[in-house]
Amino acid sequence: MGGHKSSTKKLKYSLLKTFFNFIKNSIDQSISNPCDSPILKKTFKAVKSQPWTILDKDVVDEIIFKTGNFRNRLMLELMARGSMKIGEVLKLRANNVNDRKLFLSDPKSGRESEVVFITKKIADRLREYIVSENIKDDDRIFPLGYTRTREIVKNAGNKIGVFVKPYDLRRHAPRPMQADPEFRLK
Repeated sequence: MGGHKSSTKKLKYSLLKTFFNFIKNSIDQSISNPCDSPILKKTFKAVKSQPWTILDKDVVDEIIFKTGNFRNRLMLELMARGSMKIGEVLKLRANNVNDRKLFLSDPKSGRESEVVFITKKIADRLREYIVSENIKDDDRIFPLGYTRTREIVKNAGNKIGVFVKPYDLRRHAPRPMQADPEFRLK
């Protein structure tokens, strides 16, 4: 089974184990299942994943409001209220901002581009930040790295005693269909 992803290997192991159990139960009970060896059980043991912790809106608001740095607060608001990923926030350029619409070029979804709708208050703060920092059209608004941005999110959560990951901020944000007032079902 070399060269395959671990999930494919686990699936094949599970199918083989099921097949041999079927043969054992329906044809010959004296046959032993070769997949029951201790080494295979250990190799393909089921990983117990932890359930997602979904933060309350009040907790997310508190994380944002207790962030003192204007830039960091703006980034957290874009992630939480705009339902943006870290990479999308970091790739954002001044010319991608058009009033309440943020145009994302080359998103992870594979599409050519996407539009994120933000509230008027956030749009005003973003414009204010772009003007105050004298950011040119083709410059990135937040010239930070991914690791530093993750630290900012983690530190913001630590201020109120909550372990938070960047994706946790996106979970309570409205879905694009709800956020887009011009959205129409076709």
